[in-house]
Amino acid sequence: MRVAIEGLATPDPLGRRLPAVYAADDLAQRLTDAYDQVIAPVHATLDSLWAYFDPALAPPDFVDWLGGWVAAGGGRDAAPDERRRVVAGAVARHRVRGTAAGLAEEIRLATGVTPEVAESGGTAWSATPGAELPGSAEPALTVRIRVSEPTAALEARLRAVVEANRPAHVPYTVEVLSLDDGPAAGGPR
Repeated sequence: MRVAIEGLATPDPLGRRLPAVYAADDLAQRLTDAYDQVIAPVHATLDSLWAYFDPALAPPDFVDWLGGWVAAGGGRDAAPDERRRVVAGAVARHRVRGTAAGLAEEIRLATGVTPEVAESGGTAWSATPGAELPGSAEPALTVRIRVSEPTAALEARLRAVVEANRPAHVPYTVEVLSLDDGPAAGGPR
């Protein structure tokens, strides 16, 4: 939240705009000075409004709000520099949303782990009509991550990220594997 800053001067004092009859009046000048102290933070904010929309320059609380505007994802528990980077990269991630690469990046941002994403689909073109298409006719998605200590909370977080970023018509399987052992959890959805 923006607040008053002690000693902040306004660039356009109200006392200068008074008619001549009040310009020399001490009471009128003191009243307008009081208004100037209240209005100065508004002028300062509006003068630097462009900086609020740049994640690298915006105040930390505004970065989180800006992240909500662009559906940046990521968590508020991340370091401030990481949150700024996530917000700045939101548009580029929206370009690949719903793809395996886009899903992998969202999972990496949410969990800190690079996942293995296996999908059944594919695209191709052929000069020959009726040529065989790549992939499988049945849509499927498998997301697998390998961590030192699999937990139910991590699996739940992974499922939430996959649910929010996968194509709606594609069923999915989530697997949280230990670096040492086999599958720890998972199952179709």
